Amino acid sequence: MNQHSLIHPNCYVHPDADIADNVTIEPFSTIYENVTIGEGTWIGPNVTIFPGARIGKNCKIFPGAVISAIPQDLKFKGEASIVEIGDNTTIRECVTINRGTVDKMKTVIGNNCLLMAYVHIAHDCILGNNIIIANSVNLAGHVDIEDWVIIEGGTAVGQFVRIGAHAFISGLTGVRKNVPPFTKAAREPLQYVGVNSVGLRRRGFSDQSILNIEDIYRTLYVKGHNVTNAVAIIEQEAPESPEKQQIVDFIRNSKDGIMRGIS
Repeated sequence: MNQHSLIHPNCYVHPDADIADNVTIEPFSTIYENVTIGEGTWIGPNVTIFPGARIGKNCKIFPGAVISAIPQDLKFKGEASIVEIGDNTTIRECVTINRGTVDKMKTVIGNNCLLMAYVHIAHDCILGNNIIIANSVNLAGHVDIEDWVIIEGGTAVGQFVRIGAHAFISGLTGVRKNVPPFTKAAREPLQYVGVNSVGLRRRGFSDQSILNIEDIYRTLYVKGHNVTNAVAIIEQEAPESPEKQQIVDFIRNSKDGIMRGIS
């Protein structure tokens, strides 16, 4: 424990926890052994951080959050798994993030993420960087979410689902199939409703890149092709670009299918 950290006397910090410089731990929080907290991180009141947490620099963890509790998985046998949280990530009130199981041995939240109140991240989820997950979203186990995804409130994501980079998921939806990168998804059952052009422009994508992405998804979702034929046409006819390759690779690796098209 570092002497330069600001640890309130009315909290419990295990002597074997590794607390860096300038960490603040507010009253009534509990930090167990085998926990690492990076410099500049703020732990609010009534936070519980169980063994196996690896928390980065300059994070903010708000009251009621529970980090690195054991998985809600009856197959879990006590394996020494962890939760990794990157730098500059904010975890709001009553968020729960469970440790990994033998599948991946870890649950990961990247850098610069925002998890709003009452979000649940189950075991073996892998989240990239710059992700925003709004209030009361639930991720089942083994979910993979790539960089720059936004998920609106009240959404439930099924186990083993993958969500591609820069996707936008509308609120109060059930995500049961993989969501390809750069898309907007909404309705019930979940379906493609367009390209996330607003988000892409905000992140510096050129107008031509966005048009190329829209053409790819027009082939995939609008022109009446099945997925196999659409991917073949995209590979042959769409201009070469990193975005094209990212989309094709994502679809080819989606063995359980992708979300449906416009109906």
